[in-house]
Amino acid sequence: MLQLSFADYTANSYLCVEGTDSNDRFFIIQSGKVQCYHETKILIGSTKTLGPGDFVAVIPCMSGHAQTETVIAQTDVKVIVVRRDQYMELVKRNTPIAIKLVRYFAREMRQLNDMRTKITLKKTINDSPEEMFRIAEYYDNQGETDIAVYGYFQYLKKCPHGENAEAALKTFKRLKPRSHAVYLEPTEDLVRFYPENTMIFSECQTGPDMFIIQSGSVKITKVVDNEEVTLALLNKGDMFGEMALLDNAPRSACAIAHSDCHLMAVNRSNFETMVTTQVEFIARLTSILAERVWSMYRQIVNGQLTNPRERMIDMLALQIENKKIATGKGVPYRTDLTPQDLVNLSGIPTQNQAIAKGQLFTDQNIKIRDGKIEIPDVDELIKQAAFYRKQMSRKKD
Repeated sequence: MLQLSFADYTANSYLCVEGTDSNDRFFIIQSGKVQCYHETKILIGSTKTLGPGDFVAVIPCMSGHAQTETVIAQTDVKVIVVRRDQYMELVKRNTPIAIKLVRYFAREMRQLNDMRTKITLKKTINDSPEEMFRIAEYYDNQGETDIAVYGYFQYLKKCPHGENAEAALKTFKRLKPRSHAVYLEPTEDLVRFYPENTMIFSECQTGPDMFIIQSGSVKITKVVDNEEVTLALLNKGDMFGEMALLDNAPRSACAIAHSDCHLMAVNRSNFETMVTTQVEFIARLTSILAERVWSMYRQIVNGQLTNPRERMIDMLALQIENKKIATGKGVPYRTDLTPQDLVNLSGIPTQNQAIAKGQLFTDQNIKIRDGKIEIPDVDELIKQAAFYRKQMSRKKD
């Protein structure tokens, strides 16, 4: 039987503190107001006030990671306390709570994505369909025919009379005969196969589907200043594309098959059905979205590290923390990442990549074996990364 508890906080008391270990519970504000802010001072303008019906500390609770923000009661506050092990039962009894929580995560992800683009990628959000042409053109220039064909097709579909329509049509006709691009048109296929280096969706494209990786891997990218920036490498069991599904906004990044992959598509119709009938699905989705929000926050912090070596070490630590690899003194770990993968994930500019990769080969925190990165001591690497972030935060004070 579900028995939720309540807690009271007096004005100026702390509900949670950034950087402390995650808790096994989150709060739903019943009355009063709280203020949330980031002590690292990385997320400029991210201080916010929450009130009745809002969630507090749900990201660390559902993801199992450290607290991402400090929350202080502005007034006397009463909250409903929800333990992580009660969440499934809560969803069974109150589906709207789950849907509201999922949409909360989607909103947080959209805001963090905008912030990450502006702060770490030094680019403003551009959701104009014309951006699809520029992305297709970039991959065309890189010789990535399959990706370019998909991009040109989606641009022409959206902007048949756009300013670049003539050039796009001419190039599309030239490239299409030797392309292996798939799913140019919408399909009802539940499971889809994407060959390596084919585009699943383009930044700025609208689309009703999110995807769950059944096999293979997918990279999430943005094209910034005529360079591809890898935002994430996703593997079996991971989900992506959920923001466009939940808020109907244009895609905020490109998704490209990093290897041959099978994906399960979830559209709005079967999403609503799954949310209301499959409690395990919504619980897993909530956990994955919480992980995604936490990871995006850490990526923003990572992007503020100006030293390429420190940024790569911190990005490597982020990958390990995402996977929840067991830590401890002297515990080693072999990753699936190549030095080039890590350089790309860290957003190192092309002109600096050779030097950055050279630094990896001499760093005591890692070893390169058979082309893959190996970490001799996971605990030491994570501590070193935390030290770099703390140093950077102090410099900004």
